Amino acid sequence: MKDKKKTDKLPNDVNLKTSSANLFLNSVIILLLLIISFLSYSLYSKISGSKTAIENTNTKTAADIVQMEVLNGCGAGGAADNFTSYLRNKNFDVVHTGNYISFDVDNSLVIDRTGNRANAEKVAEALGVSNRNIIQQINNDYFLDVTFVIGRDFNQLKPNKQ
Repeated sequence: MKDKKKTDKLPNDVNLKTSSANLFLNSVIILLLLIISFLSYSLYSKISGSKTAIENTNTKTAADIVQMEVLNGCGAGGAADNFTSYLRNKNFDVVHTGNYISFDVDNSLVIDRTGNRANAEKVAEALGVSNRNIIQQINNDYFLDVTFVIGRDFNQLKPNKQ
């Protein structure tokens, strides 16, 4: 009689272990599906949001005070200091002056750092740089609006024509 009770409990224990394992696996599957859904939604909203931000960049107006940096990309001594003085006289806030990563820049560049192309166009107009030489490299780590890289064509720009 005692042996019969042990064998009766054994199948129930196995069924209990199997059902709890199934419950755990089902919970893990549901949790993974929720995580995948959340990540998919986040990715979709970032992609669709960035398209909207790019479309709105052309509708912004230039700021009253444009914070910028001037970098020497042509290798001419004192070029960055001369352009910095000129830009400060034109009421631009030049917060950094230095050298570019190389001295082989042929055409001067105005780089939009915040997504407001109007600021870059304002700087380009003040310097006599063509709008073709305005590029956009948005960098949220920079706390400035525009970077101006002096190229080998610096003698044809407004500060040197005066």
